[in-house]
Amino acid sequence: MLERLTYVNEETGYTIARVATGRGSDLLTVVGALLGAQPGESLRLQGWWSSHPQYGRQFEVVSYTTVLPATIQGIRRYLGSGLIKGIGPVFAERIVEHFGLDTLRIIEEEPDRLVEVPGLGPKRTAKITAAWAEQKAIKEVMVFLQGVGVSTSIAVRIYKKYGDASISVVKNEPYRLAADVWGIGFKTADTIAQAVGIPHDSPQRVMAGLQYTLSQAADNGHCYLPAPQLVADAVKILDVPAELAIRCLDDLVAEDGVVREILPGVDGPVPAVYLVPFHRAEQSLAGSVLRLLGDRGDRMAQFSGVDWDKALTWLKARTGTDLAPEQEQAVRLALMSKVAVLTGGPGCGKSFTVRSIVELAAAKKAKILLVAPTGRAAKRLAELTGQSAATVHRLLKLQPGGEPTYDRDTPLDVDLLVVDEASMLDLILANKLVKAVPPGAHLLLVGDVDQLPSVGAGEVLRDLLAADTVPRVRLTQVFRQAADSGVVSNAHRINAGRPPLLQGMSDFFLFPCDDTEATAALTVDVACTRIAKRFGLDPRRDVQVLSPMHRGPAGAGALNILLQQQLTPAREGLPERRVGGRVFRIGDKVTQIRNNYDKGVTGVFNGTVGVVTALSTDDQSLTVRTDEDELVDYDFDELDELAHAYAMTIHRSQGSEYPAVVIPITTSAWMMLQRNLLYTAITRAKKLVVLVGSRRALAAAVRTVGAGRRHTALTYRLCS
Repeated sequence: MLERLTYVNEETGYTIARVATGRGSDLLTVVGALLGAQPGESLRLQGWWSSHPQYGRQFEVVSYTTVLPATIQGIRRYLGSGLIKGIGPVFAERIVEHFGLDTLRIIEEEPDRLVEVPGLGPKRTAKITAAWAEQKAIKEVMVFLQGVGVSTSIAVRIYKKYGDASISVVKNEPYRLAADVWGIGFKTADTIAQAVGIPHDSPQRVMAGLQYTLSQAADNGHCYLPAPQLVADAVKILDVPAELAIRCLDDLVAEDGVVREILPGVDGPVPAVYLVPFHRAEQSLAGSVLRLLGDRGDRMAQFSGVDWDKALTWLKARTGTDLAPEQEQAVRLALMSKVAVLTGGPGCGKSFTVRSIVELAAAKKAKILLVAPTGRAAKRLAELTGQSAATVHRLLKLQPGGEPTYDRDTPLDVDLLVVDEASMLDLILANKLVKAVPPGAHLLLVGDVDQLPSVGAGEVLRDLLAADTVPRVRLTQVFRQAADSGVVSNAHRINAGRPPLLQGMSDFFLFPCDDTEATAALTVDVACTRIAKRFGLDPRRDVQVLSPMHRGPAGAGALNILLQQQLTPAREGLPERRVGGRVFRIGDKVTQIRNNYDKGVTGVFNGTVGVVTALSTDDQSLTVRTDEDELVDYDFDELDELAHAYAMTIHRSQGSEYPAVVIPITTSAWMMLQRNLLYTAITRAKKLVVLVGSRRALAAAVRTVGAGRRHTALTYRLCS
């Protein structure tokens, strides 16, 4: 019987576990492919014995099957392991006490009799019966899938997607899995395809590989790839001749699997290849912006004949502050142009400018909508303007599947739409949003173009600023009050390629440390103890650790484990749930890592942050209160959608703002040390920045201009 999991690598499936054999009291160590096995299950293991120089004798598992337990203790442990939804340790005890060795037969053949057990009503009995039937069906599918090298956790997802058709899809169309099932990439699908006998040079495989290469490029921010680069990248992944990849690309274009378009390039025409959704979105977004700019109607026509001197005098009486010339230009532009872009760094008065625009529009009874890509950014926008603000997803009322309620045919009822943190808008989301703006309305996009571009594909803010057809203002003057802040002044220094000032600052510090593991330990100490002592800030609520990368000893992954040990340690009697190498507990700070349109009121989106408020091993679910104050339930088999958020990558922190930010910066993150990455991290802080790590790494980050531009054609479409 599987007693406990000591270590699980979710990516490879490699597991170290302790098992009881029933031949004595000592537990044995088993290692190998056990991903998906749960404590309490009885397993039949195949493999061989080996001797480890440090850990001694252990059994190396090649494959395993689940065997239903035959002893009272085994049945109790099996049922209480959380495997069957609705049965935890307490109910397992009662059921086994009532039915004894007959328990599993009763659940299988006479589930209606479960109501005989005290405390088990018809509702919970029905739940248990359904969960048992699903487990049984999943097990059958798993036996097949395990034979073709699929881990149990992925097998569950395949079953949830295709049900009884799972085996047929896996056998005949394995590459569908990469497109249909979250968490299965091309490489997993390719392993399965190989196991079911699909040839290495099959056109089905090569076409799927080309589409996978484009989707990988989209994950890295590109809307398209030039055809020669696409073929070269795909050939490396697929290990097939370039001629075959070129032939299959032609077939994919003919079948509308991808779109090929000749675009102008610096060195001549570029044969650009797009995945269909990105090509449609780029064309559509450019068309929507140009339509708004060219529309003759004006839902804010009252500003075309306004007396600006009078309006600005009234505004000063409301706010108590004069607008700087750049700000005044931005106010006029937003209220008189159908589309306008406002950009600038910290301390340059973007927020005050937006507030001024909203004040004047409201005074003329305009219908105003304020949006931002994240819940935190929307909250901040609402506080700033005194008007309600929403996330883009909530404003558009995205339905299951991701289609918005508001679009070109059903536009928003708005005169002025203000979008804050617009650098975060990726191509797909920007297209959905701009499509829903009605003719004659005004659209104002506000953001800092020097920050990292969106996590999703595209560089929408940068591309709009580069298009001469789109009116824009760049605020450059840093106001004196802001210039006194080390956070603001050092952000501008770094953005200009100059090292930050580290002496005599009350809100900007460096704790030097050259060893990566020591840097991780010092980061935890600073975040959990030192900041709280010196500044009175709450380590969980007010302090955010931002790392340049996820992997490595000072990466977000390792730091989350260390920070969780400090802030939410294991406590006797409190429930927790282990998923692979991670443990979830009540009080954990977590973030959603994929868009899920079926959760919550209008979906839960990549980057949403929250706190675990409840966890039930009986119901196999936990509840998260998001930063939008929504309670969202997760089944245990959905927990791979959540990651801990005590530490997060700088990319993932975009659009959020925290009282204090701690940034580990080490030479082990050399590839990620770039100016816009460090600049983005520093501009997330409202009051305090603490850098921890190597002076050499800091100098490299300041010196290194970010990676090259993404492959996008929005500017071209806006200007052609």
